[in-house]
Amino acid sequence: MTIKPVRKAVFPVAGLGTRFLPATKAMPKEMLTVLDKPLIQYAVEEALEAGIEQVIFVTSRNKSALEDHFDVSYELEATMRARGKSLAVVESIRMKPGSPVYVRQQEPLGLGHAVWCARDIVGHEPFAVLLPDELMAGTPGFMKQMVEAYQTVGGNIVGALEVAPSETHKYGIISPGKVDGRLTEVKALVEKPAQGTAPSNLMIPGRYILQPEVMRILESQETGAGGEIQLTDAMLQLIGKQPFHGFTFAGERYDCGDKAGFIQANLAMALAHEDIGPNVRAFATELLAR
Repeated sequence: MTIKPVRKAVFPVAGLGTRFLPATKAMPKEMLTVLDKPLIQYAVEEALEAGIEQVIFVTSRNKSALEDHFDVSYELEATMRARGKSLAVVESIRMKPGSPVYVRQQEPLGLGHAVWCARDIVGHEPFAVLLPDELMAGTPGFMKQMVEAYQTVGGNIVGALEVAPSETHKYGIISPGKVDGRLTEVKALVEKPAQGTAPSNLMIPGRYILQPEVMRILESQETGAGGEIQLTDAMLQLIGKQPFHGFTFAGERYDCGDKAGFIQANLAMALAHEDIGPNVRAFATELLAR
């Protein structure tokens, strides 16, 4: 079996971020910061660490701040240089020419549709999908862990994360087959099963490595839950035809599409920060004692 390398990653970033209004009225939700970095940068760095060579953003209107973030900022850099300040903090963000690539999702028709919008850039290669709302903190990063597993088994791999049985109704859940360490064979995917009916407690936390055949399935534009074109529905059609596994993450996940999860990510990463951690810990301790 020839396993093609994963060179491209798709970032669906066309969402409106209505759960964070009014903050996201004029600013992309992916530019919300955890400490001093926007969510999208964490996701891109995770992809680059995994060996991704081309970053593909599926955007919509009013996302120019996101595009500018990964570009050269002449005025800022010239000012910093003139003041003798190090440019390392901004130079590390700059991408090589030709990456990122930006494509538009003109209408919010679902995650499957957003991924399909990148079909011509992906071509006939396997590709990764990363949802920036999900901040995955670990060493090495989650996508690097997944790519290393993919290089062994090939096919399709979705991220997997254990959740409490009482939480399974909120997520897409894996129906498991054979388990080999952190790899779990995927027999089926169940979207938000009713409480007490989930086939496992393994949810899918917004990380995927998919074969290009999924794009051919998405071309049919069939709608699923919520009247949207669902990526899960397309992936279901690959199960049994190609190898399909879940890979359990060794690290921490923060759902930054949720206000509580966003605050938790900031707090956890601040406490772990070498410079500000002690001050934040002292403040949090005092606050909880009131």
